[in-house]
Order: sequence, then C-alpha cells, then structure tokens
Amino acid sequence: MAVAHAERRDRDETRPTFGEAVEARHDRIDADAWDDIYVVGDVHGCRVELEALLDRLDVTDDDLVVFVGDLIRKGPDTEGVLELVRANSNLVSVRGNNEAKLLRGETGLDLSADLEAFVADLPVAISWDGGLVVHGGIDPRRELADHDVTDLLNMRAPHADDEYEGPLWYDEYDGPTTVFCGHTVHGRPTERDHAVALDTGCVHGGALTAYDWHAEEFVTVPAREQYLDRSDDKIVSPDDDRETVLP
Repeated sequence: MAVAHAERRDRDETRPTFGEAVEARHDRIDADAWDDIYVVGDVHGCRVELEALLDRLDVTDDDLVVFVGDLIRKGPDTEGVLELVRANSNLVSVRGNNEAKLLRGETGLDLSADLEAFVADLPVAISWDGGLVVHGGIDPRRELADHDVTDLLNMRAPHADDEYEGPLWYDEYDGPTTVFCGHTVHGRPTERDHAVALDTGCVHGGALTAYDWHAEEFVTVPAREQYLDRSDDKIVSPDDDRETVLP
C-alpha cells in the first residue's frame, strides 16, 4: 500500500529548492512509493468531470493524483470537489490563486470550517525527482530561491506586453526539472521539453486534462457543459497563430 498524504521531507539537492518562505509550503514526495502519478489541471468546482476523469484513469489507492490548484470557484460544485480530494489520501493539490483569494476573503464562498482549514493547509509546491507542480509557473530568468508564493500562484508571462500572447514562462524555460502548471487556459494540453500546461478550460466548456507521468501522455474528458464564458483572447493556443481550439 502506498504512503498516505505527501510528506514534507528533508531537502534533497537533486530536487527543486526554494527560499525559506516557499520551502515551508513545499511538499516533497517519493515517486517510487506510487504505482503511477497523474497531474490534473484546474478543476474549478467541476466534480462530475473530475469523477469521470478519475474513472477513466482507473485510479487505485496505489496511484497518486496531484492537482495544479484552483480546485474551487466558477464551476457548480466547489464543496463537492474539496470533499472528494480531502477524503482520499492519494489525491493532493497545490494552492492556486483562487484558493489564495478564498483565504483572503475575496470569493464570497461560504465553506465549512473543516474545508477552509483544508484549503489553508495546501502547499504551494509539490515535487518529486524530476517533477515540480505549481499553479502558475516560474520565471525562467530567476533562481527558484528568488520566487515567492505570489510568483508561483500567478506566473504567466513575466516579461510580455500581452500575457496571453506571450512569450509565456515556459517558452524560455530550459529545465532541468519538468514543471507542471495550470492557471492559464489553453485550447489544448501543451507540452514542452521541461514544462506541461494542463488548464484546458473545463469550466469554460473545454476539457479536464491529466498527464500520466509514467506513460508521458495526456488523458482528457470533455466538460459536460459550459459553466462560465471566457473570451477567446484569454485562451492560449500552443500553435503559432494562437488559434482557439476549445471544443
């Protein structure tokens, strides 16, 4: 049987290391303790689609599912998503910018004390040998030690005139660790040599996407409906022409 929730471990120089404030919220996991690892994009309260994705992945207690944050808001069932993740020790998540808004009292959500405490305890980074999960991304021009929590939750295009036109952070990132992110809605899942973008706009009528770490492939399920509109100029395409390809 795999270990329970991802444990905060001693620093390992082969793993990403942040400054003190972020490192205190950085969970390190042992990838060898799990049969498989799946990283899942922004759920945004879409519990039906999340359950369909977990079924399609055929997740067992010996598999680890890591979410890129933004479990909450915008979709129909924030509480249901949080309850599902909290109830299963092999489902873990980093904090997204929407969880940060909740903790600042900016969302209007009325969650139970238990669920709010669960959100407050989410790390801002989860890593294993070769992989790092954060919500927004990283700035490739700076050392990880120079990033703060706000950077990791909100990173998109650190020096672009138009943050949706880019260059996005991953366009200039050259590793060595593979960084998984959400936050920025993409028309389709996007993979670079050392980066994977997984927010494919489920809440906007797109799809909920997972990345299978061992098989190195994407698995998606379509949204049941469009819960919230989003303009095309705020959806990134991996193609050079930035054409929107949401279903």
